[in-house]
Parts: sequence; C-alpha cells; structure tokens
Amino acid sequence: MQGPFNRSGKSKPMGEINVVPFIDVMLVLLVIFMITAPMLTQGVQVDLPQVTSEPIETQEDNDPIIISVDREGGYFITLGEDSTAVTLDEMSERVVAILQRRPGTPVMVRGDRNVPYGQIVLLMSTLQRSGVANVGLLSEPPQDG
Repeated sequence: MQGPFNRSGKSKPMGEINVVPFIDVMLVLLVIFMITAPMLTQGVQVDLPQVTSEPIETQEDNDPIIISVDREGGYFITLGEDSTAVTLDEMSERVVAILQRRPGTPVMVRGDRNVPYGQIVLLMSTLQRSGVANVGLLSEPPQDG
C-alpha cells in the first residue's frame, strides 16, 4: 500500500503545497487592510467653506498642486500623496520648481473657513508674483440636513 508513510513508518516529504493556510492568511490580511484603509487619511485637516459649484475638470495624469492653509495659518503644499509643511517663501520656490518641470500643472488653494481672508489673499498674491497665472479655490459642496 502506497501512502504518506514508507515501510519504516516515517513520513516522506510531499511535493505539493497546502494552499488552504495560504488562503486563510490572505483573507485575514485583506480584512485588516479593508478596515485600516479608511483610517489612513493623508493631508491637512482643513474645514473648507461649503458652496455649490461645478467640479473642475483635470487631466488624469496631471495631479494638481494643492496649497492648504490650516486653522492656525500654517501653509502646506501637496502634490499627489505627498504633503509638506512650508513657509510662504518655501511654498513659492517649490511651486515655481514644480511648474518648471511640469508646465500646465493646475494650482489649487484649500483655505480653512476660519482663516482670515487677508491670509488667503496674501497667499494668492505670492503665487501671482511667482508666475502662477491661474489659481483655483477648493470648496466642499453644502451638506443637506
């Protein structure tokens, strides 16, 4: 009789991989990632003003430069998934460098609704002096209820 044991009672190595434990581990990892993914929010916490407006059409391969101003007045520059705290002068230099490498990249401003209007105007005038011709302002749609 041929089985997993030879005549001396010792087991012989199997040439097949048991896939069931592998699938179990993959399912556990899938559940862990599904639970933790919504918790991994990137960016700066900004309370955007709520207004009704048309969405901006952007090219799929051209991520916009997003400059955020948080509640405390700190500046952050975001390109893709990378968000960095900067001063107003550093922000200007970085935007110019990005636009030289990738001309036509849209520049957007996210300002917390509690930031003084003058600080947003200062940011936009700094961008204008840096050579940015068009700046978009980001907002959130109004929440019903």
